[in-house]
Amino acid sequence: MKLKIYNGDFSSCSIGDVDSLDSLSDGKGVVALKQYLLAIAANLRQGNACAKDRGDVSGTGKKPYRQKGTGMARHGSKRSPIWAGGGVVFGPKPRNYSQKINRRIKRLALLKALSDKASDGDLFFVDCLAVSGPKTKAFNAKLDEAFDGGSILFVDEKFDENFILASRNIGRVFMVDSSSLNAFDVVRCKNVVVSGDAMKAIAARLSVDAESENEKF
Repeated sequence: MKLKIYNGDFSSCSIGDVDSLDSLSDGKGVVALKQYLLAIAANLRQGNACAKDRGDVSGTGKKPYRQKGTGMARHGSKRSPIWAGGGVVFGPKPRNYSQKINRRIKRLALLKALSDKASDGDLFFVDCLAVSGPKTKAFNAKLDEAFDGGSILFVDEKFDENFILASRNIGRVFMVDSSSLNAFDVVRCKNVVVSGDAMKAIAARLSVDAESENEKF
């Protein structure tokens, strides 16, 4: 896998091979990534929308006027959906939209998301994520030089305190530890920057999942 490799302060870069994920990626995962993203979107829904049907709205149950002789259409209740203030037909009710995501789907989705980022040239590698001091302005200037634009996701085993302080007020910067990385985090950000320790941890995590799947099947 060809990646652009930066040094810790993003002052210089080189092109190199990082083959930690090559042995795990087999070109599959398109359907898994779609299912995963749909499930994440569904799980984010609150499901608290509620509309009143004709049994919930207030109003008398008395017939508005007699059945015949008025020249108007017959009606039996003012709570009917065709009356103003009446109930809603097939309106939404509170429900649970959450979907279960299997571990195999999560693994394939993450592999596919990382593979797509690498093929698009938006996956980057650094030896370590560290800055000389907690200076947001200086760190933001280096990011402008290193990246064309868009949001940036930093992935590391454990973030340095100065790095957190320097980046936390930059709106386009997101941080996640390698154990919590998922396909949704990768897809929603334009650029993904992974440290050396995080890359090893991700590869080990995915390989363990693959071995457990092979034992099952």
